Amino acid sequence: MEPVTLIFVSCLGLGIVVGLLAGLLGIGGGLIIVPALSYLLVHGLHLDTELVMPMAVATSLSTIIFTGSSSALAHYRLGNINRYLVLWCGVGIAVGAVVGAQVASGISGHTLKNVFAVLVMLIALQMVFGRSGTSSRPASKPILLGIGTGTGVVSALMGIGGGALLVPALVWFQVNIRQAIGCAAVSGLVIALFGTASFVLAGLQETSLPPAAIGYVYLPATLGIVTTSVFTAGFGARLGQKIDTGILKKLLAVLLVLVSIRMIAGIE
Repeated sequence: MEPVTLIFVSCLGLGIVVGLLAGLLGIGGGLIIVPALSYLLVHGLHLDTELVMPMAVATSLSTIIFTGSSSALAHYRLGNINRYLVLWCGVGIAVGAVVGAQVASGISGHTLKNVFAVLVMLIALQMVFGRSGTSSRPASKPILLGIGTGTGVVSALMGIGGGALLVPALVWFQVNIRQAIGCAAVSGLVIALFGTASFVLAGLQETSLPPAAIGYVYLPATLGIVTTSVFTAGFGARLGQKIDTGILKKLLAVLLVLVSIRMIAGIE
């Protein structure tokens, strides 16, 4: 099988998983896409880590445009979208996503790999040991702007939708968990749009990119993931209304710790 075809087929299966995660937990799936796609690009196209990491992050963000749209629409129909939360988080996220994408495209691939792995481990630990209480302060406009900006920067650096950061932060400031997940679904779309555009522009001057890449976005992988994830995201959102996601978060956290250790050890 041709390397490009193998990557596309592999990404079809990857899309099923990330779509479910997007709907269930309000995350864009980048925590899974980036390490998986990094491995595929290194071994399938024999690219160097210096090029692979920004490509994996950028491609992950590009898929979230579609997955996030499907997930956000599902949560809107379920009544989980609070316009006040989405507006003020969205403004901060848009700014943060542009800054994060520029930082990610400006540092070495090896450094970006290690930053990603460490941040993944921290997110995983937060999933398991994060506080279950709430702050005495409600989510005001400055708080939402601050949460959004921080989430946008980190998410664009990692190629994730930001739900793993945004949901616990909003819940801490007295936001209903369903509305927090709905806000994360919409916010992931904002991150993806601004982050992808920044990565495309940053990669236009890169001469060693493989065919079928637009900037740092690798289109065959984007197409494969999107083909399946747009269908499973809506299913995941409906399933999330019926089950306790606490156990699922802990299982995902264990997987993420293992993934981050593997990335620090090396993906070559």
